[in-house]
Amino acid sequence: MRYMMIVLLEFYPSWLALPRERRRAYAASLQEILTKYSQDVNVRFFDAEALPGKDYTDFAVCETGDMQKYHFMWEEIRDSEVYTKGYMKIKDVVMGMENAFQAYEGDVLGMK
Repeated sequence: MRYMMIVLLEFYPSWLALPRERRRAYAASLQEILTKYSQDVNVRFFDAEALPGKDYTDFAVCETGDMQKYHFMWEEIRDSEVYTKGYMKIKDVVMGMENAFQAYEGDVLGMK
């Protein structure tokens, strides 16, 4: 089964106060984590700060068939300096399963 998560993020003014070179270095460290899990988790980042959005500045769209790897990836992100130094926070996660009703009908109800 495929899972899709929209992870709402908030980057704080302390992030914007960093020199762009420092932000790029932090972004590169996050990219290393994403690359480590890229075989199992597809991640795309979107900037939403200049657009209507309540309580978030950015969001990530994550797709995976392996929830454990997805969880491990976010554990590593939460252990990263970007997170532990208080530059960003996960605000909310919207999650869904692709065609879950079809799996239910086939696996539980025996419908073909």
